Amino acid sequence: MGQNVPKTVIFTAAVLFLSFSSVSSSFQYNTLIVNTLPSSQIFSSPEPESLTSTVSDSTTSLTVHLSHVDALSSFSDASPLELFNLRLRRDSLRVKSLTTLAAVSTGKNVTKRTPRSPGGFSGAVISGLSQGSGEYFMRLGVGTPATNVYMVLDTGSDVVWLQCSPCKVCYNQSDPMFNPAKSTTFATVPCGSSLCRRLDESSSECVNRGSKTCLYQVSYGDGSFTMGDFSTETLTFHGARVDHVALGCGHDNEGLFVGAAGLLGLGRGGLSFPSQTKNRYNAKFSYCLVDRTSSGSASKPPSTIVFGNDAVRETSVFTTLLTNPKLDTFYYLQLLGISVGGSRVRGVSESQFKLDPTGDGGVIIDSGTSVTRLIQRAYVAFRDAFLLGATRLKRAPSYSLFDTCFDLSGMTTVKVPTVVFHFSGGDVSLPASNYLIPVNTQGRFCFAFAGTMGSLSIIGNIQQQGFRVAYDLVGSRVGFMSGAC
Repeated sequence: MGQNVPKTVIFTAAVLFLSFSSVSSSFQYNTLIVNTLPSSQIFSSPEPESLTSTVSDSTTSLTVHLSHVDALSSFSDASPLELFNLRLRRDSLRVKSLTTLAAVSTGKNVTKRTPRSPGGFSGAVISGLSQGSGEYFMRLGVGTPATNVYMVLDTGSDVVWLQCSPCKVCYNQSDPMFNPAKSTTFATVPCGSSLCRRLDESSSECVNRGSKTCLYQVSYGDGSFTMGDFSTETLTFHGARVDHVALGCGHDNEGLFVGAAGLLGLGRGGLSFPSQTKNRYNAKFSYCLVDRTSSGSASKPPSTIVFGNDAVRETSVFTTLLTNPKLDTFYYLQLLGISVGGSRVRGVSESQFKLDPTGDGGVIIDSGTSVTRLIQRAYVAFRDAFLLGATRLKRAPSYSLFDTCFDLSGMTTVKVPTVVFHFSGGDVSLPASNYLIPVNTQGRFCFAFAGTMGSLSIIGNIQQQGFRVAYDLVGSRVGFMSGAC
């Protein structure tokens, strides 16, 4: 005798089936090529290079080959999995540093913050996956004659600095340390000068110490700091020499810095490298960050950075830069929403990413952060929308800061829901490899976003990968151009 099934249960099951069928048929998908983390390193040692040949003071553009920084690292024998885990730990410290700086600017704590020709040139950008001090590095020369060093590229800070001898406390770097006594173009900045006041309006540090030389100190939210003499020096890039760049000559540098000689600040403040060179390079630069395992072969073009008019391509998708009244360093963007599978995510709205008049909240784009962080409510809605379109993928345990992972072992390609960022001015559609990334050698992939309990959201470099990201400080805009590396 057959069992009677209540009609309400049948109706509910039918609705759920039809709803799922409707979602599955209407979702838009990208194809992800399933490449797991390699089991061993594939990086080659960088070729010797000269930065002083054919030096020009008015170069319009240059093409420079790339080396991978893992070949220079103290972790060069580490496996890709070990390097990936180090990167995630570094990333958490990076986010802490940025959010601390943002909190200081809004008065949320009492930690003191240290303030900060139409031609062009391009240079090598080197993936700093295994470096404690940052994600991407540039090769340049310092002084006359030039000492060749690697410098971290950082859109989240302004002051340019490097380690100098004699050194009170210094970390290990890949190249010989810069000795200002051997450079004919090195000059210290006098205490109380206008340039010193740009660093610290009161110049109180050098006055209190009775110093004739301007002193600088930059502290980061992870506890790292650098301090020493504020100075001017010549920087040499491939085919371009830039004179009288204001930089910190650090004699006491402590914390998580490893490998690179210092930092090339690319922030929006007045002492950043783009701001200092705006008369020559029109305060324009762009970079294109490629797969971090790229060796610079023909099939994998190198990462590059370009300064000058050639850096900004008008065919890019542009969005307006917002101004934080309390903090001039960060690049704030207006994020209006996010689409998954071709539909706007309910629960992700423009209001969640507002930069308020006190300087709180907002969304910044950052070259040194790997994983994009979204405020928790927006992240949860975004993640759940992605999961709705990824029901056919086998789930896997969470991994580190990633709470949404999948087992793609045995697959060569897989369909994943599309992801689009909606900015004021245009939309940026992400490739599948920019949001579903391998975390081990066995086929586990994770949704490359994370939530944050803070009010600041950060667009990281995994999501920027493969785009030429252009910064036009005069035009107050940021552009995205896919496949322009």
